[in-house]
Amino acid sequence: MGKLATIDVALDEMLVNLAAIVLRLSKPEMTRTPEARRALTQSVHQYAVCAARSTDPRVHEMKTELEKTLKPSLRIVAIDGVKVS
Repeated sequence: MGKLATIDVALDEMLVNLAAIVLRLSKPEMTRTPEARRALTQSVHQYAVCAARSTDPRVHEMKTELEKTLKPSLRIVAIDGVKVS
């Protein structure tokens, strides 16, 4: 069972490193095109599938951070100085 635990730890480390890379690539200046946005979405979903089997809390924390990158940023809209939304 020791070898399986070693492999599991190595996979968790790889997932944490992968998430860090995807987070860097999720910056608005990197995801300006629809194709880049779709690629980010696909990467985040694929990461979530892999993270689902992990027991490492760092992996799940990174999954949450990645999923936040997919949520649209909200902004306040005003017409003639009056907040509309």
